[in-house]
Amino acid sequence: MANRHLSRTIAMQSLFEWDFNGGKDDLDQILNSHISEFSKEVDDSAFIFELARGVKENLKAIDEIVIKHAPEWPMDQIPPVDRNVLRLGVFELMFLKQVPPKVAINEAVELAKTFGGESSGKFVNGVMGTLYKELDPEAELPETQPAQTDNADSGQEAAG
Repeated sequence: MANRHLSRTIAMQSLFEWDFNGGKDDLDQILNSHISEFSKEVDDSAFIFELARGVKENLKAIDEIVIKHAPEWPMDQIPPVDRNVLRLGVFELMFLKQVPPKVAINEAVELAKTFGGESSGKFVNGVMGTLYKELDPEAELPETQPAQTDNADSGQEAAG
């Protein structure tokens, strides 16, 4: 598993746990616990903290974006895995902007397919794709395929 993909996985799992407990637990403590489980595989814990803390700090704005692009799904009715995958994906796409948009979308879809339900990948792809089209109306929606990024997401995009 590429290092950045693993980092996103840890950030998403930590956000899921934090969200599942109503945001009452210390997110940094959750992150440290999850990172220690994968300490031999993770060499960029700063990226994990940047993702998770970024979602937490921008939670209201991120949730408003999700609600706008999935209007038939109130946040409390979106399955917790899908909700946190979307939060992470929206944060990367709209706030962090370290990778090309198609990579951010593809990574979110792959997380949804891995950890969510049967239709999670399609749901996340639909929400993220709608957001992407709004940002760039001329852009073609990315085809979702297994993540094809290197360890640093050097800009190599998913085939599409």
